Amino acid sequence: MKLGTCLYNDQTYVCIAEGDGVLIPALEPGFDQPAWRDMLTLIDSGTDLTVVQAAATDAMRVDAANITLLAPIPRPRKNVMCLGLNYLEHAEETANQIGRTGKAPQYPIVFTKCPTSVTGHETEIPFDPDTCSQLDWEAELGLVLGKGGKKISRDQALSHVFGYTVINDLSARDIQLNHKQYFLGKSLDGGCPMGPWIVTADEIADPQNLDISCRVNGVTKQASNTCNMIFDVSTIIEWLSRGMTLEAGDVIATGTPSGVGFVREPPEFLLPGDVVECEVKSVGVLRNKIV
Repeated sequence: MKLGTCLYNDQTYVCIAEGDGVLIPALEPGFDQPAWRDMLTLIDSGTDLTVVQAAATDAMRVDAANITLLAPIPRPRKNVMCLGLNYLEHAEETANQIGRTGKAPQYPIVFTKCPTSVTGHETEIPFDPDTCSQLDWEAELGLVLGKGGKKISRDQALSHVFGYTVINDLSARDIQLNHKQYFLGKSLDGGCPMGPWIVTADEIADPQNLDISCRVNGVTKQASNTCNMIFDVSTIIEWLSRGMTLEAGDVIATGTPSGVGFVREPPEFLLPGDVVECEVKSVGVLRNKIV
């Protein structure tokens, strides 16, 4: 099932992708509950999602042209947790750029993006040259937890996943390099496009066998597969939960493959007018324009 958050008649709803349109369960009086108004509330509730599809009515059906998709979780409760250098070729290209020998990190490299950076599919990304002149793309598989916990074992980790989404970990390279850390350069307004949907975990048989790519103005810049992650989804959850309690609704970005802009010769960065498409097979295509 593909779940999203949308604006319809100036109100926010959880919606379900259906053909050329969506189902908005809350439009049917029997389903007008808080869980179908807010994605985090839906995740917390443990609602049986199959019930609403089986009971779908015409009152729920809305043409896609009449809604505006937001990020599936428009405002996460906490920072989005992100994996750095989680594909070997990306670790190597980054190390080469700064004159080091690239090798796989021994432990996961984790940073975060603030909740205010999250934005949705087809949302315009503001470009402010006074703040950042080196805006870079990073296509990533994102995951949303449906069940929290601490010291989650690798064997049980996938049972904690509610679903998967696409994230563009937009990065202000000049800020990132100048400040010697990731947070400021990763947290620009609009710097975390997410969506268009959350695809529920039951639809993804193996999160480690998904093609992942990024296109800028139709030109492929990144092309890989999640099988090339250094730390796979289960291992990421295991590591993050070792000393920190994870919670339902937490969002994790699992790292980007090689092909980012700042390592290219010459370097390439996003400019106003550019259209960026990040795609994860079976999850979706996330598209944004720089303005």
